[in-house]
Amino acid sequence: MNQSHTALLCALHDANAVPLLRYVRHLTGDEQLAQDVVQETLLRAWKNPRILEEEVAAARAWLYTVARNIVIDDRRSARARREVGSERVPEGRRADPTESALTSWLVADALTQLTPDHRNVLVRAYYMGQSVTELAIMMDVPPGTVRSRLHYGLRALRLALRERGVTGL
Repeated sequence: MNQSHTALLCALHDANAVPLLRYVRHLTGDEQLAQDVVQETLLRAWKNPRILEEEVAAARAWLYTVARNIVIDDRRSARARREVGSERVPEGRRADPTESALTSWLVADALTQLTPDHRNVLVRAYYMGQSVTELAIMMDVPPGTVRSRLHYGLRALRLALRERGVTGL
């Protein structure tokens, strides 16, 4: 890396390290992990010199996206899911019929926002348990089309649910 890239990396660090650390600390709730994530994010910027040449806003957006993805990857890792021992078995969660009804209503309402093809494929696959092959035969389309409709239908459903305030998807 030449001196101009080193200077650009230093400037990127100076302008973004503290707010990025604050953002990652908010995501993780763990100071040490937040520091590790920021360090890894800046290391990836160093390894990807074209980011250093981007406009300030684009570079900042890239940093925040990379940091968020590192946090997500960490949460999905086996290390984050390790078991915690207990002498007593915790009580099971009791089903709340109100919560179930509200969830069903939200999903049904969100499904109305989808195209008929996407809605049809999602309902038949996830609620009626039909396979991709069964759906392809029934709808007279190739299996790849069914998979594509499932993929894009789920994306559209996820977006529709987010618009309704459902998070954590």
